[in-house]
Amino acid sequence: MSLIVLETEIFSDIETCFDTARSIDFHKESLKHTNEIPISGKTTGLIELGEWVSWEAKHLGFVQHLTSKVTAFERPYYFVDKMVLGAFKSYRHEHFFKAEGAKTIMLDKFYFESPCGVLGEFVNWVYLKKYMTDLLKTRNRLLKKEAEAAAKLLEPVL
Repeated sequence: MSLIVLETEIFSDIETCFDTARSIDFHKESLKHTNEIPISGKTTGLIELGEWVSWEAKHLGFVQHLTSKVTAFERPYYFVDKMVLGAFKSYRHEHFFKAEGAKTIMLDKFYFESPCGVLGEFVNWVYLKKYMTDLLKTRNRLLKKEAEAAAKLLEPVL
């Protein structure tokens, strides 16, 4: 099983960061370059414990479908989404949030297992882990931008 760990420093409050990370609408916008759209389940708003969403997207040149479900949830500190159905053999994405003064530290732990045994592991080693890391970094960069813009809107004017 592969693991990607990313830490992102966001100058915004923990609640805004947490809610942006679980927003279906933000997720769709942040991955629009993959034509990722929610097609069933929770298709808009903030996903909650026990809810699921099915996505359609173009990754690696192929239209793919993936269904994930939120299996753990402690607002505003932690949530987990796990693949129920999709191209991976399995995946688990843990999202952690920690307030540090005027900023939030967001930690992603993305565990995934490639399908197709040894061939899948080779594809992972050659390409997939980097592809997924870049995808998560893009999403986190946009999440940081979105949450920091929301925080500026809340700043008092002197």
